[in-house]
Amino acid sequence: MLNRRHIRVKVMQTLYAFKGGESDDFSKDQKFLLFSIDNMYNLYLLLIALLIEVQKRAEDDLQKKQKKHLATKDDKDPNRKFVNNELLKLLRENVQFRNQLETHKITNWELDGEYVDIIFKAITSSDLYKDYMGNRVSDFREDKDFIIDIYKEVVAPNDKLYEYLEDKNLTWLDDLPTVNTTILKLLRKVKQNSDEGHFNPKLYKDVDDKQFALDLFKKTLLNKTTINKDIELKTKNWDSDRIANIDYVLLQMAICELKNFSSIPVKVTINEYLEIAKEYSTPKSSIFINGILDKLVKEYDTDGKLNKIGRGLL
Repeated sequence: MLNRRHIRVKVMQTLYAFKGGESDDFSKDQKFLLFSIDNMYNLYLLLIALLIEVQKRAEDDLQKKQKKHLATKDDKDPNRKFVNNELLKLLRENVQFRNQLETHKITNWELDGEYVDIIFKAITSSDLYKDYMGNRVSDFREDKDFIIDIYKEVVAPNDKLYEYLEDKNLTWLDDLPTVNTTILKLLRKVKQNSDEGHFNPKLYKDVDDKQFALDLFKKTLLNKTTINKDIELKTKNWDSDRIANIDYVLLQMAICELKNFSSIPVKVTINEYLEIAKEYSTPKSSIFINGILDKLVKEYDTDGKLNKIGRGLL
């Protein structure tokens, strides 16, 4: 689920918030970094759980209509196509997923059920829903395509849901695009006979990614003085107040990565930080950062400070 760019963003956010120096204790900040990353999985669980709760809400709605004093023919014999959606039933009956909800204490929708109602109403008032409910017969493929379309067109872009997530956890807003992409990928790949582990993706691709997050955070802090000197030498004509704080942090991380991560190609490092700068800093930040890094890479290469292992890493 988590890619290296998102790991870099998490490290950037933690370093940006860190107010100490390289000799200060940063164990709490390191714990926050790992918590921020781990909490991304909670967001994933929360959004999948929302789909399950919406189906439950649809079932409750049908039952209430059937019990009405003046129930219509449609109320008594409703179209149960959405309630019986095979993909949602697969999620609802997934024991491993339910265990994950319990382990991570995901109970938001029990406490904030009004947001389930908001999403339910948004779905049932959509053209996608009307087209889907045009008949009473479907198969797994149609049910799956409908949930994919609903998630992409109705759930993911919902403003009320966005505001709710922002209120619950500010870091989730940065996680949301990655989590939404993961959910859509899993929905597209799921089959009727997929095993229960399908909807329990790994947060880290492998153990190296978690170690990368910790090493990038620690090494950037521990080499701050040396790194800052390198930056200052290449920004003599710049008033330090004119350099955006986020740009300074990105430069620190990029330089640390260039000098201390021998298996990461130079081009990958530069491109990753330029993309992050475009998203999180000023319009001209990527040009500024690219100019500084380009000069430093040439200098490091001449001085033998780029200890890259393997072909094509420079």
